[in-house]
Amino acid sequence: MRRTVPPSAEIRASIEKLLSRGSADDPQKMLSELARLGARLIIQRAVEDEFDQWLGRARYERRPERQRGLRNYDSGMRNGFRPRRLQTAEGELRIEIPQARETARPFVSKLFPKWHCKRLLRTDPLKALIIGGFVRGLSMRDVESLCEEAGLGKTSRSTVSRVCSELHERFEAFKRRSLYDVNLVVLFLDAIYLPVRPSGPKEGVICAWGITENGERALVSVRLGMREGKEDWLELGRDLISRGLPAPRLVVADGAAGLPSAIEEIWPRADRQHCAVHRLRNLLAKVPKSEHDRIRFNYWSALTDATSVKDGKLRLQVLISELEHRGYDSAARCLADDLDALVVHLRYPLRHRERWRSTNLLERSLGEVRRRTKVMGRFPGETSCLSLVWAVLDLFFSHASNGATFTDVDRQHLYRIKYQQADPNTLDEEITAA
Repeated sequence: MRRTVPPSAEIRASIEKLLSRGSADDPQKMLSELARLGARLIIQRAVEDEFDQWLGRARYERRPERQRGLRNYDSGMRNGFRPRRLQTAEGELRIEIPQARETARPFVSKLFPKWHCKRLLRTDPLKALIIGGFVRGLSMRDVESLCEEAGLGKTSRSTVSRVCSELHERFEAFKRRSLYDVNLVVLFLDAIYLPVRPSGPKEGVICAWGITENGERALVSVRLGMREGKEDWLELGRDLISRGLPAPRLVVADGAAGLPSAIEEIWPRADRQHCAVHRLRNLLAKVPKSEHDRIRFNYWSALTDATSVKDGKLRLQVLISELEHRGYDSAARCLADDLDALVVHLRYPLRHRERWRSTNLLERSLGEVRRRTKVMGRFPGETSCLSLVWAVLDLFFSHASNGATFTDVDRQHLYRIKYQQADPNTLDEEITAA
């Protein structure tokens, strides 16, 4: 059957299909497949553009009769594609090499040597090219440089421009999109430190995502946070508000300097949950290793078995007293500090408390960002860095299946927290009884 569209268009369609599947796929599997398709797309487009330049005209373009014959291959015609396979860091890829007939000499791509070899000489730079060029969208010069490092030779400016513009447009649209219809029950905040620029210390990239009233995940912000100070978090909150995001009911974050006060300033009526995992790490750092297992067990038991905010505080105060009795005064002060924020998740529906008491899910996703950027070294600039973080998190939060399911009882509970400001202990007791 005659091919009516170029292979690059078929790959692009496969990418769009992959991204539209939504909850049917495992996010990590989707990322790997996206990387493979991204690699094929970049290399396939480069080969097709190289062939167009060699032939002297674009696909379906006819050269005027008076221009034919200026070169001994200008009169040639396209004659399908020949498959070529190569090994990369993302596995074996299939690339379609354009063929021509009625030419003085065959087309030989500069991207592939004449001698038979299925492996590119340097696969780690190619992996950087896949992630950097396709997923995040660099400047044209950056992608050209990555192509050369990967052993792909010179890539046409039109190919690079097309790849970059598509990804830049997506990220810019994400930053500008309206949030008026995004009603969050819970908002998670966290940061990752990355080598954002060619030189200098690592800088914070701060991220925000949440769960909507419909139980769906929503990534709402990815931006530079420099040193993750109060002003950085205030700017994030102001941006969300300016784009229409209603105040969430619960904000989950760690105790980074300036973050608690920023949350209280931006969303004064929202509950603030201090990440229980971060607090435990701080606590264990202040006691001998021989005590870790016992304290960890007692800590999680207190939070998991508690039936209300009041009950949770009483259970943790027992642990605080034990720490003081054993002489671990700094650990006791660490646990007692900001204690109300550590148990506020106990106001919320029982079946969601465990997931809403920490930023664990966001941390795991940021770990995936760190894994995928490790091979790349330093970024050429903040736009490239932010685009990559956004792309990876978008796949996790927009296309993963495990959002939240709210029962009618859950919705009644959340409604009263939002509109009636009922006593938290009364709410907890009623839900537990139900």
